[in-house]
Parts: sequence; structure tokens; C-alpha cells
Amino acid sequence: MPETVKAQIARLRRELDEHNYRYYVLDDPQIPDADYDRLFRELQQLEEQHPELITPDSPTQRVGGEPSEAFETVEHVVPMLSLGNCFSDEELADFDRRVKKGLDEEHVAYVAEPKLDGTAITVIYENGRLVRAATRGDGSTGEDITPNVRTIDAVPLKLRGKNIPPLLEVRGEAYMPIAGFRAFNERAVAAGEKVYVNPRNAAAGSLRQLDPRLTAERPLAAYFYGWGQVQGWDFPPTHIEVLGQLRDWGLPVSPLIERVEDVEGCLDFYARIGKQRPDLPYEIDGVVYKVDRLAWREELGFVARAPRWAIAHKFPAEEAMTRLNDVEFQVGRTGAVTPVARLEPVFVGGVTVSNATLHNMDEVERKDVHIGDTVVVRRAGDVIPEVARVIVDKRPHNARRVSMPTECPVCGSAVERVEGEAVARCTAGLTCRAQLHGALVHFVSRRALDIEGLGDKLLAQLIDAGRLKSPADIFTLTADELAALERMAEKSAQNVIDAIEASRETSLWRFLYALGIREVGESTAQALAAHFGTLEALLAAAEADLPTLHAEKAKDRCPALQAVPDVGTVVAAHICQFLHEPHNRQVIEALQAEGVHWPEVEVAQGPQVLEGKTFVLTGTLPTLTRDEAKAMIQAAGGKVSGSVSTKTDYVVAGEAAGSKLTKAQDLGVEILDEAGLQALLQ
Repeated sequence: MPETVKAQIARLRRELDEHNYRYYVLDDPQIPDADYDRLFRELQQLEEQHPELITPDSPTQRVGGEPSEAFETVEHVVPMLSLGNCFSDEELADFDRRVKKGLDEEHVAYVAEPKLDGTAITVIYENGRLVRAATRGDGSTGEDITPNVRTIDAVPLKLRGKNIPPLLEVRGEAYMPIAGFRAFNERAVAAGEKVYVNPRNAAAGSLRQLDPRLTAERPLAAYFYGWGQVQGWDFPPTHIEVLGQLRDWGLPVSPLIERVEDVEGCLDFYARIGKQRPDLPYEIDGVVYKVDRLAWREELGFVARAPRWAIAHKFPAEEAMTRLNDVEFQVGRTGAVTPVARLEPVFVGGVTVSNATLHNMDEVERKDVHIGDTVVVRRAGDVIPEVARVIVDKRPHNARRVSMPTECPVCGSAVERVEGEAVARCTAGLTCRAQLHGALVHFVSRRALDIEGLGDKLLAQLIDAGRLKSPADIFTLTADELAALERMAEKSAQNVIDAIEASRETSLWRFLYALGIREVGESTAQALAAHFGTLEALLAAAEADLPTLHAEKAKDRCPALQAVPDVGTVVAAHICQFLHEPHNRQVIEALQAEGVHWPEVEVAQGPQVLEGKTFVLTGTLPTLTRDEAKAMIQAAGGKVSGSVSTKTDYVVAGEAAGSKLTKAQDLGVEILDEAGLQALLQ
């Protein structure tokens, strides 16, 4: 093969990569589009003549491959967390106070960035070459969209520069520019194809095309603003410096990102971006602030599934006027009877809205809502449509007041409202179809018993057939009866039965969470399991607390349950009431009789062996799930953190441990395997 051809191909690739970098990263193109196209075609022709010289990272390799039948799932080694939201200056000031109190600092610098209204992606580079891309999914698991992301010109197939880590995972947002969105929709209309309602939906739909060649035709772009797992690179001390390095490696980073000081700097940035918003070439729905110093982030840590060191400051939600045609009442899994507005369809915030929440009857009365009113509908947080207010001057003479039904709209049982609560509830419990359906959907969900394949529609069929009347009935299902249902084949039925069988072995906290006790989420269920160790101990504590359930002073109610970290008076009362309701005890006993079981953690008596010690879990352990290991550590008095810092005492590392292990090694934190953890516990 003549060297001149190889050299020519290499030169053209270098030139095109440089022009892509200047266009997408520096926003400083050096040549007109026509000249770029000429270079591209020249490279294309040479590669067609010499296909053996084509490499995956060539600028020509963005057209997409063969269609896929489905997306593979991707486990995020470092979870893709969501952010908390604030909607006012006061809420932002509260966030700033919490940060400063947590750090014991008077001044804090933040990185402020426009919040792109697109779809979150994560991209992994190995030795500088793009090897995988995925959606956010549920934060723990996403979909592999590598062929589709490779078609986005803004995403480099190969990083540039020096000191590129062997493994670099970057997080960002894929979006469709407004001009490209409009042009795309115009072509779709002309061709009689699907039209998207807004650029965000267009970006998400484009990335989930099974045929990457269709994605390649969509005008997608991307900006990167964060990272996941990173190996072989010493982080600089601040977020703004990391972003600068990402930009130097060829990754597009928003030029609007700034480092600001304290809440005043955040608000100034918010106001300036708000003024620029109408003129930006892409849609944004707010601003994100992140603590700049990385060491301070480690100190602040996380709450539930969001970091304490970052928050999204949303722009005021879009509003529109429409007519309230009716109010219906829905029943949730805890029996809550909630008013829902049925509206004359109206376009708000990029979507057509025909239903909106009214929250509860207190809100209905406070806003003086009547059927027939002209109302202002708002997409609260740009997500949930709500009736914001009533235009009383437009009220027709025949408008009707809204009243809470005295009977459940689903089962006809009595509806009661407990004094001091804003919500009215159906009194039927699981004999109410709506409550039963909601309870079973929760029971089989991924963070509860995790019964894959037993979804919403299948549960509804089984309930309507009278086959499911409590969670315990799930464990009596057979493959034959499932296969006889609509849209169920033998293989699908057997897969559900296999998932049911696998779910018999669980953990105590998952079991408690699956029961659906009011106000008991994952964290509270884990705290209960770690504190009591066994279901019997929890039931005994609830039994002991029963005489105090209606004590005059809240602090005197349910003292045994209130001894659990993060369990207050209200939650303790809900737990006590739930565990003494005869039907609930029958369900618990029936589930145990059907073989639902879990390993019990012995709660240490006297001084706890891990008291005062902080652990971080990473990778896959040989025999313990991460939740089981966490419960064992907490039961022995230890604390489990989501990130490694100088305050970490031990990192428990299993197979495929990621950046947490690397960071622990760099900081000199003691590393344990599962056997080491077991030895420490003993």
C-alpha cells in the first residue's frame, strides 16, 4: 500500500478532527461549511478506495450501522444521580445556608451552568477512544445507545491532547438545537411522518431509534458537564478545572459556564441567563449550581439519590388558561383520594395537557375551584401539570362547587379524613381494587421484591380475574394460568414464575419497604432493619409501643420505634398502626408461609464493633448484595457513605470495583474484601 495514501488519510482525519474541535468545543470555526464538506468527501473517497484503512474513530464513521432489535442494558458503575430542585430565590438561599452549615464555611464558590432541556447521556472512553454510551435510565441502569451517540458530530470518537486517562466516563446532555428541530419537523410534516412537540422529546426519540442511520439524520448536539468512573488520572481540586481539562481533551463544554461566589453570584448568573434565554440556540429550563471545590463535595455527600452539593434552579413554569370541565377522584395505594382536574386540552410547556393535579381538598377550597371555571394551568417544575389559580371574573353562572365524595369512587367504601391530615382516604384497605393494584405494583417494584415481568397491566388482569387479593397470592401463581392470559406466551409466563421464585429470597429492608407502610421509604426501611435485625424484634417493639400510640405529647408516642435513626413521631405511629392491623399481620404471615425469607442480621449488644467507622462499598461482592452488606455494617454501628474521602475508614471492594477503589488507594484508605468485612464484623 503506498505510504502517500496512508499519509493523506491521516492528514485529512487530523484536519477534520481539528475543525470539529474548533467548531463544537471552541465555537471558533476556521473554514466555511463548504470547505469542510470538501475535505470530508475527499476522505470518504479515499476510504472507499482503501476500505482496509478505515478505523472506527474516523470522522466518516458516524453514519450508523445496521438496525438493532432492542437496546442492551448498561449498569452504571457510578450512579447517574438526579438533582434536587428549587423554584425561588428563598429556596436557593436555603440551599446555600445548608451547604455552608455542612462545611462550616462563610463563603462558598459554585460552578453555575445552564440546565439544558435535552436527555442525559454517559460516554465511556478507553485509552481515548469512545467504547460505550448509554442513557441515564433509572440512574442505576440505562440503555446502551453507543451506535446512536457515535453519529453525533459534537461527541468526539477519539480524544485529543496528552495525559488522557486509560478510563474516562463523561456525563452530559444530548440536545437538538432549536433551528435544527424546526427544520426537522418541517421535513417530517412534508413527508407525513411523526412530528415532535419539543426539542427535548425530539432528542430523546432520536437517541432511542433502533436504526442508528435514522439517528444520524437528526441534527443532534451535546455538551458535557460531569463525570462518572475515572481511572489513572489525578483530579484537580475544582470542578471548573476539570471542565477545562475535558474541553482540552476535545469534549464540548458549554461556554456559558461560570464560577460564581455565594448565593449572590448564583442569583446574578440566573438573572443574566434568564435574559439570554430567548436568544440561545437551544432550550434551557433553568440553571444548575454545583459546589466548585471537590473536597467539599466529599464532605457534604448525598441525601437519598441526590447530592447535597448541587441543585437545579428552575425557571418559572409556563402557564396557560383553559376551562375546567370536571373534577374526578383517584385512589392511590395508601387509600388517598385525590382530586384530578379534567381540562379542555391546552398546550403548556411543550405538551398538550388535558389532566392536572389539584393536590387535595384543602387546595381546592383555598383556590376556590369550581367546575366550569376558567383556570390557569402550570407545569410545576416543568413536569407535573397543576391548576395554579382560578380566574374568578370569568366564572359562569352555572359553575358547580367541588366536594369530596363520601364513598370511594372505586369500591364504594366509606371515605374518611383523619383530623390534622390534608388527605381523605378510602377505608377499605386491600379490598379496594385501586389500593390493591397500587400496593401490588409497589410490592413487585425493583427496589422492593423486584419481580421482573409482573407489570402494571398483568397485575390488573390478575386482580380483575379475582386471582390476586393480597401480595401473598403472587407466590401461588402458576405458569399455566399466566400463559392463558391475554398477550402472554409460555416462555413469558415461565420467566415471570422464575422471577417470583427468585424473589422469595430477599432482605429484611426490602421486605419492609415492599409492605408499603406509609412514609416508610428505602432509607427508613434500611434503618429499621439495621436497628432491629429481625422482623420479630420489630414486631415486639411495635407491640410494646401500642399503649403509647395516642399519648398526649408526640414525643411520648412509640418510644421504641422512635429510637431508630431518622424515625420521627409521625412515621413511628404509621409503623405501629400498620403492624397492628390484623389484615396486615395476616399478609406478613402468609408471605412467610409462602417461603419469603431473608438473612437475619444479629444486632450487637452493648458497644457496637463498627461504631464511629465510615465505609464505602464498591464493586460486586461474592455472596453479599450491596444492600445486605450495608445492612450488616449499619447493624454493627457503622456508617455507609456513597463517596470516598479522607474521612473514610474502610472501602469494601468486590469484582469490577471502579473509581472509588482507585481513589481509596490514592488516599491510603484501608481496602477490605468480603472476607475482611466479615472478619471485622466478628
